Amino acid sequence: MNAVTAIPLQLRPMRAGDLQAIMEIEPRAYAYYWSEGIFRDCLRVGYSCWVLTSRSTGELIGYGVMSLAVGECHVLNLTIRPECQGQGFGRYLLGTLLDIARDRQVETVFLEVRPSNAPAVGLYRSLGFNEVGVRRRYYPADRGREDALVLALQL
Repeated sequence: MNAVTAIPLQLRPMRAGDLQAIMEIEPRAYAYYWSEGIFRDCLRVGYSCWVLTSRSTGELIGYGVMSLAVGECHVLNLTIRPECQGQGFGRYLLGTLLDIARDRQVETVFLEVRPSNAPAVGLYRSLGFNEVGVRRRYYPADRGREDALVLALQL
């Protein structure tokens, strides 16, 4: 039994009131993280923003942000709190986001990932994402910039 099957989970739309908890997780999850303003802008423009919480405690476990357009979806942020990583929550959250995209008649899902983020690359590939390109020098890095793999999934 993994943590996902042991903990009752709730996925719900992200609210402005979630941003404090998100901003406690975001800088622990990434060296180069989104600001609170970026999350506020995503909410303001109507991106598909979700939080994954423990149904029993209300603790925020993770969150995801997608932009949806005609037939396409772009996963912009998918984060699991660091102490909960490796327990199936990322797979659960992404799978649920993909279900939301399917419900909205999305045909193709895109995302970028750092090649150095082996766990994320492995997760995406295990769910059927394929590399469709590279964005050179996309991400900030300790020594300059890091490329991004562009991955796509046909739904």
